[in-house]
Amino acid sequence: MRGFGAFLRKEVSEIVRTWRIWVLPGIVLFFALSGPVLARFQAELIATLLPAGESGLTIQVSEPTFADAYVQWTKNLSQIVLFAVIIMFGGMISGEKRSGTAVLVLTKPLSRAAFVVAKFVSYAGLLVVAVIVGALLTWGETYAIFGEAPFTQIAEATVVWLVFALLFVALMELFSAALDSQAGAAGLGFLIWILLGTGALWGPLFRYSPAGLISAPNALILGQAEPLMWPILVSVVLTLVCLLASVAVFRRREL
Repeated sequence: MRGFGAFLRKEVSEIVRTWRIWVLPGIVLFFALSGPVLARFQAELIATLLPAGESGLTIQVSEPTFADAYVQWTKNLSQIVLFAVIIMFGGMISGEKRSGTAVLVLTKPLSRAAFVVAKFVSYAGLLVVAVIVGALLTWGETYAIFGEAPFTQIAEATVVWLVFALLFVALMELFSAALDSQAGAAGLGFLIWILLGTGALWGPLFRYSPAGLISAPNALILGQAEPLMWPILVSVVLTLVCLLASVAVFRRREL
């Protein structure tokens, strides 16, 4: 892990000073701020889009609550934010190789293991900080709009999603270390997501693999969650395995 600290500082500085600090946090904060508002006015929006007088349909919409705002948050995390992670993080290592940065920094006292781990820590840190800030904004705005916003529910749902998302950060680093194409790495990321979503229909895979975390944030909000110990434990172990595999693969790649 030679040179890890210096390279990590360089990565954090680069995130803060470039477009990376705006794109992913911007997406997260947009949905954090818009979710409670959309939940509050969902009945009015539906009535506007589908007037009962013209369609002949009567749509009954229950009175919105804090749970609707929280579900908006977790749904956006599980779909749009995760998709953004897959697309953006697909070039974690291959992008550095294409630009020549990897060759430049690895000629200095920096090991390949330190390079890979620092990349993971910096990207994961960006995601974790952005999502925690987004969760706090959602919680505060939900309380302001609905007058009720239990903190435990949104905290648990957000942490469970982060466990699942960090697995994908490690997967994208592994794919980026193995492939020179960011699009190819992203394609594999989406394939894994589809396979997990399909596999969640099979009970044992749902109960004992990361597939059980796909729907868990929403289920936690609605009080319908299954036991999550095994999906979380397996996800953490797989994250570490993917990180170690990324180091092993990158050590064997030509720059």
